[in-house]
Amino acid sequence: MELFTPEFGLVFWMFVAFLCLYFILAKWAWPFIIKSMEERADKIDKGVAVHQEAEARLKNARAEADKLLADARSEQADILREAAKMRNELIEKARNDAADEAKKVSQAAQVSLEQARKEAEKQLRTEVGDLALQIAEKVIRKNIANDDAQRALVDQYLSEVETKN
Repeated sequence: MELFTPEFGLVFWMFVAFLCLYFILAKWAWPFIIKSMEERADKIDKGVAVHQEAEARLKNARAEADKLLADARSEQADILREAAKMRNELIEKARNDAADEAKKVSQAAQVSLEQARKEAEKQLRTEVGDLALQIAEKVIRKNIANDDAQRALVDQYLSEVETKN
C-alpha cells in the first residue's frame, strides 16, 4: 500500500508547487481570464441587446410595411373607383355628344327635306302653270280661230282691265 500513501516530503513539495502556481496564476492569469470573460459576457449582452433591438425594429418595419401596403391597396382601390367614375362620365358624355350630333344631323336633314319639298312644290307650280298656259293657249287658239272671235275676246279683256283699275 505504499503506492497509495504518499510521503510527507512529496506532499509538502507538491503543496509548495501548488501555492507558487496559484500565486502566479492569481497575479497574472486570473485577472486576464476574468477580464476576458467579463468582456465576452459584455459582448454577448450587447449582442443580445442589439438582436432584441433589431427584432423590435423588424417588427416595427413589418407593421409599418403592412400599414403602407394597406394604404397602397386603399389608394389603389380609390384610384380604380375614380378611373371607373371617369370612364362612366366619358361614356355618358360621348353618348350625349352623339345624341346631340344625331339631333343636329336630323334637324339638318329635316331642313334639307323641307327645302327640297319647297323647291319641288315651286317647280311643280311652275310646271303646272306652264302646262295650264299651254292648255289655255290651245283652247284659245281653238276657240278663236276666226277674226271676229279674236276681236270679241280682246274687247272682253280690255273691259275687264278697265273695270279692275
